[in-house]
Amino acid sequence: MKLLIRNLPRTTTETELRAMFAEHGSVQSCSLVMDKDTNSSKGFGFVEMPKVGDAKAAIKTLNGLEMDGNRIRVKKADTKPGEAGDD
Repeated sequence: MKLLIRNLPRTTTETELRAMFAEHGSVQSCSLVMDKDTNSSKGFGFVEMPKVGDAKAAIKTLNGLEMDGNRIRVKKADTKPGEAGDD
């Protein structure tokens, strides 16, 4: 299941994001969305977890968590039509 993580502190690294979600299960992929001009985080990213149960546990635990003064939001990422994982 692909998850969207919003309102991340701009100082968060992919390593930190991966570690946070790995506490809840296997992480297949992890990426922060970066500003092309400044090469700094835009404050959101994606984590893909192969087991739906692990992903749901991560959502339940991490949604609303405060990180460096930011309350992060975690939810299932919307899939584009025809994209793998479309329900």
